[in-house]
Amino acid sequence: MAYEGPRLPGARGPLSAGVREYLLGTGPLPPAPTAERAAPYGDDLQLALYVCYEPHYRGFAGVSPDVEWDPGLLRLRAALEQRFLTALRADTPVQDSVEDALAELLVEPVEGTGVSHFLRDEGELWQLREYAAQRSLYHLKEADPHAWVLPRLWGRAKAAMAAVEFDEYGGGRADRVHARLFADLMTDLDLDTTYGRHLDAACAETLATVNLMSLFGLHRGLRGALVGHFATVEITSSPGSRRLAEAMRRAGAGPAAAYFYDEHVEADAVHEQIVRHEVIGGLLEQEPWLAPDVAFGVGATVLLEDRLGERLLGDWRAGRSSLRTPLTLRTPPTSEKAHIS
Repeated sequence: MAYEGPRLPGARGPLSAGVREYLLGTGPLPPAPTAERAAPYGDDLQLALYVCYEPHYRGFAGVSPDVEWDPGLLRLRAALEQRFLTALRADTPVQDSVEDALAELLVEPVEGTGVSHFLRDEGELWQLREYAAQRSLYHLKEADPHAWVLPRLWGRAKAAMAAVEFDEYGGGRADRVHARLFADLMTDLDLDTTYGRHLDAACAETLATVNLMSLFGLHRGLRGALVGHFATVEITSSPGSRRLAEAMRRAGAGPAAAYFYDEHVEADAVHEQIVRHEVIGGLLEQEPWLAPDVAFGVGATVLLEDRLGERLLGDWRAGRSSLRTPLTLRTPPTSEKAHIS
């Protein structure tokens, strides 16, 4: 049987409901001006935008691949993107230079308070599962949004970006592709590894972090912002991955769960140097006018990651799930698993 893609998610409001009905052939698309009234970081707009982007990846079961370039869907997507991008530009602090934007990422706080610190120090197994389910929307397509920038670069920047992407795709080995390693992590955590399986469960803050990559990747005019996003991911990944590997071991998550983050500790420490000196350096040597866009990509990534961190920690510290729908585990629940809600 041919692969058909994940199933369409349920709706979270008029925008996402309209997109869903249109893709199923049961209703018209919402008019583009509807996007202008939607909360830019809210559940409805973020899910609608995610669904509009997914035909550029693996698509949805029962939906024709032709919708990827459907004019009506593209018009609505443009309106959703404009609403999202306008909010990002208004809310992202302006940096004087790329160096200033990156400098803040290169210094680890003595007493960190982020999600990886929480999970390392006190996170329970059910919280690690929730974190993996939320992050699966990104990690199961990990390198794909960044690959779109390759035809838009040349010289040093292109060669260096391709080298890092080659590592992300396992260096030519299917069993080493980082998305495959994350699926192995999910298996250790008793989670369904099906691509897109946890879309209904993910909060708006998670959707926004993935939509940001698609937004930057699909627009040549935002190539500088995508490079800034990629640099932010690589710079912050190694220390965060070290803490998450410790969290997985402490909670007894399993060897594959710890290994995924162990792999990123080493690989991303190298990638960070390549991205900063060769990808960014090469890009700005060729197109110095893109420096503000690179800085914006850094700042917007930090903004949305901070919003997601606040959401997760707020829910977990209040003793409640961060997910919109309960997780379905691969194995029968134990007394520990009963905490998941």
